[in-house]
Amino acid sequence: MKIISYKNIVALGTTLMLATACSVTDLQPIDALSESTAFQTPERIELAVAGVYDGAQSGFYAGGAVRGYPFGAAHLEQGDVRGEDMVSVAAFYGVTYNSTYDATSPNNGFFWQSTYAMINRANVVIDGIRKAPLGGSLTDAVKNSYEGELRLLRAMGHFYLLVNFARPYGDNPTAAASGVPYREQPVGTSSGVSVDEASKQGRKTVAECYDKMLADLDFAETNLPATRAKNSITRATKGAAIALKTRIRLHQNNFAQVIAEANKLIPATGNLVSLIGNYQLTATPMGPFAAGNKSNVESILSIENNDVDNGSVNGAAPSMYTASITGGRGIIGISPIIWNQPFFSANDFRKSAEMVQQDGATSPGRGAMFSKKYADATARTDNAPIIRYAEVLLNAAEATARAGSGVDAFSRALQLLNAVRNRAVPVGAGRYTDISFKNNQELIQAILNERRIEFLAEGIRWMDIHRLATDAVFTAGGIPAKASNTNVFTALYTNNPSTTYVRVAAIPYANFRFIWPLPIEEINNNPTLKTQQNPGW
Repeated sequence: MKIISYKNIVALGTTLMLATACSVTDLQPIDALSESTAFQTPERIELAVAGVYDGAQSGFYAGGAVRGYPFGAAHLEQGDVRGEDMVSVAAFYGVTYNSTYDATSPNNGFFWQSTYAMINRANVVIDGIRKAPLGGSLTDAVKNSYEGELRLLRAMGHFYLLVNFARPYGDNPTAAASGVPYREQPVGTSSGVSVDEASKQGRKTVAECYDKMLADLDFAETNLPATRAKNSITRATKGAAIALKTRIRLHQNNFAQVIAEANKLIPATGNLVSLIGNYQLTATPMGPFAAGNKSNVESILSIENNDVDNGSVNGAAPSMYTASITGGRGIIGISPIIWNQPFFSANDFRKSAEMVQQDGATSPGRGAMFSKKYADATARTDNAPIIRYAEVLLNAAEATARAGSGVDAFSRALQLLNAVRNRAVPVGAGRYTDISFKNNQELIQAILNERRIEFLAEGIRWMDIHRLATDAVFTAGGIPAKASNTNVFTALYTNNPSTTYVRVAAIPYANFRFIWPLPIEEINNNPTLKTQQNPGW
């Protein structure tokens, strides 16, 4: 795939980063376009939109290095090592894994900066598209479709900032300055806000941020195509907007709206092929990751990587998640904590040799089990998943079990759970029936357990820990205890939950370390945010 470079008009993060270059695929190069000419043709608009995706895939790190920030891979790795079901075997992610971060920690700071840089790119291009003259193939519908893509990326960026730098929606969503700055105007353009104005913007409430994310996704749903002939899972679609709304509504504990959104995709009867986009579960849990997650019926949205544009050996998912004996670095393994849970049965296909590999005891992975979801540790071409149909089904299952009552709601939730689970466990042992659970609470717990297994190595565990932190029944109580990376793991995968080993201590939800501090660069450059630092930092 041909890769070319395009100098973006402007790419300022909240900390007012300077303009950066970005790489895009299969497009002709245009260099150093002015603000007045960058959006005059459909070809230039297409290039500018592709540049925003590239900002989502390969944001900067210290010294300009590429490590997959924020969505090329970093969201997967950060989301996993903040939880207990994946283990940071080496010291590489030790600061995040052990929660020893502070306001100066690079991983946290560059996640913030690169996400806001991507958001500003989106705002710059939205502004340019709105002002672009109509003509030829550039119709209002086309302009709105482009804007829908960009507003989806903008909403996604703000969502990941919230789950890392703010308390969950269930805490106190209307508390002043409890969310993050929600940026909807370009910084530094003739019709946007000035650098000085941007450097003084403060935090919204969590509730205000959620309202704005949902407004962005509603616009995206209305204006995006249902399918794409090209880039079908790496460019936003109507289904992607709906799927992300089921996730966001779940984080709001608005279960009725989770169901309403999910019902736009999931048929009420018959097979579960989606009503929009024709999404469906692949035959096995490995299906969405075959051939690098480039084309399959289950992935709704993924971020593109290829052999010359990826998170690099120090950041790409195949490098981090793949066992060293099969060419990876053996950094982020599957923890014995999840492996030994009784709900993760020994004959579960997700424990098979097709999906996991144990590293050598004397290798960097020290005998840990590693996922095979990202196979290309050499060229690092695997796409990074954002959301797939299995999550929509489990989101709907949980919401139905929580919001509904009676036999019909119970049966529907169980049907959706089993659709995901039954492709991974053999007939008989391990499969659930209507007599497997005494009540809805047990069913909900089974759904939450299934999420932990199904989405291993996909960065979702932290999102669930975060949203459930204030749940009266299903909370993890904060950051759970984790398997210490001082262990040699070879003998720890016993399928026995009583297996003992050294652990990193849990951190209670009330502890200030549950959420990241605003980065020091932000505090030093923004006098408003300096007064709005997360308590305790």
